[in-house]
Amino acid sequence: MKLLRVLLVDDNPEDILLAREVFQEHEARVDLTTCESALDALEHLRRHAGAARLPDVVLLDINMPGMSGFELLRAIKEDAGLSHIPVVMLTTSGHPRDVQQAYTLHASSYLMKSENFQGFMEQIDAFVTYWQRNRLRHWPQS
Repeated sequence: MKLLRVLLVDDNPEDILLAREVFQEHEARVDLTTCESALDALEHLRRHAGAARLPDVVLLDINMPGMSGFELLRAIKEDAGLSHIPVVMLTTSGHPRDVQQAYTLHASSYLMKSENFQGFMEQIDAFVTYWQRNRLRHWPQS
C-alpha cells in the first residue's frame, strides 16, 4: 500500500514532538513531514509542486506568527498547483468564527486537538485510517 504523505504545520515545537510520537505508531503507513511556520510550509509545497512529492493531506494549525493558518490555507487553494491538496485544520480553537472561516476557505475538515494524549492518539488513528481508506484507495501511485 502507498504511504500516506502528511504535512503537519504547527509553530509549537511541543505539539510537533507530540504529533511525531503519535504518528510513529503509523510509521509503516505514513510519511510525516513537519514545518514550524506557514511560510516554511508554503515554500516546501511550492518547491515540491509538480515533482510528485506533494503531501496527500495537510494538517494545519490556525494561530501562528507571521502567516496564519488561514492565510496559508488561502494561498494553497489559490495556487493551481496546490489547490487539489486537502487541508485539515488541527487546532485548539472551537470558536464558530474559526470553523466558519476554515470552511469558507475550502478546508476539507476541522479537527479540534484533544486535550489529553490518549484522545490525541485516537484522533490521529482515526485521521490516518480515514485518509488511507478514502484518499489513497483510488489515488495514483507516485
